[in-house]
Amino acid sequence: MTENNTAGKPVMVFKYGGNAMLNEQLKTEIITNLLDLKSCGFDIVVVHGGGPFIKELLLTAKIKSDFIDGHRVTTPEALKYVEMALKGNVNGDLVRLFNKHGQQAVGLSGKDGKTVIAEKRFHQAEGQERDLGRVGNVKTVNPQLIQTLLKANYIPVITCVASDESGSDYNINADMFAGHIAGALRAEQFIVMTDVDGLMTDINNPESLLSEVTGTRIAELRADKTIKGGMIPKIEACTTALEKGAKAARIINGTKPDQIKQQAGDQKPGTLIHL
Repeated sequence: MTENNTAGKPVMVFKYGGNAMLNEQLKTEIITNLLDLKSCGFDIVVVHGGGPFIKELLLTAKIKSDFIDGHRVTTPEALKYVEMALKGNVNGDLVRLFNKHGQQAVGLSGKDGKTVIAEKRFHQAEGQERDLGRVGNVKTVNPQLIQTLLKANYIPVITCVASDESGSDYNINADMFAGHIAGALRAEQFIVMTDVDGLMTDINNPESLLSEVTGTRIAELRADKTIKGGMIPKIEACTTALEKGAKAARIINGTKPDQIKQQAGDQKPGTLIHL
């Protein structure tokens, strides 16, 4: 595995999701801020989920969808609609927006070029093993295709569907998927965009924002349920990225697009995650 990528530029991997995906003005501002970073000499990789779009499509298809610790339980029938929403809707729209702004974006899933090999996930919740259906973990990442695209000045836009070694498809939590991608690319920064300013000890008190947390503090906050629900995979994604080779990991507010370009400066908003 090469350091950063074959072009030698520092890589920033952004996990894009949440309510920032639903507002057209916000989407445009996010794209322009990402391109500002690219103009500053960074290579940009965008990894996305699409929870709101999946939810809408499953409701239309009258398919029930439950969550366990932030992970969507996915039946074989539901997986068809999950992939339809992620690849046919969200991915294509993001590629369109990048291209509209004069860039060359390429839409991918983990299946393309065998970039990600999945394995079935059995989730531990409250001391019990829970079967999440067609939900997978990332088993391996081959960053070669992504690096080739970056070297050619393309912007990879990647969604979180992948196949296992036998060819069975899986939906993978987008946060965790992104963390593995960032680690494999040895990203300069892995940035998780969410709907809040970062990790807070009191979700209703903005002043409780933690500017940085260590692994020990993370364990304490998980034990007392401060870290719960959808924040669990975001924190796990950051620690995974760092363990796999990323240099820094941070959670920021995707509904405040200026926080994106501030990642190139000295005063970075959000919560910095340490091992």
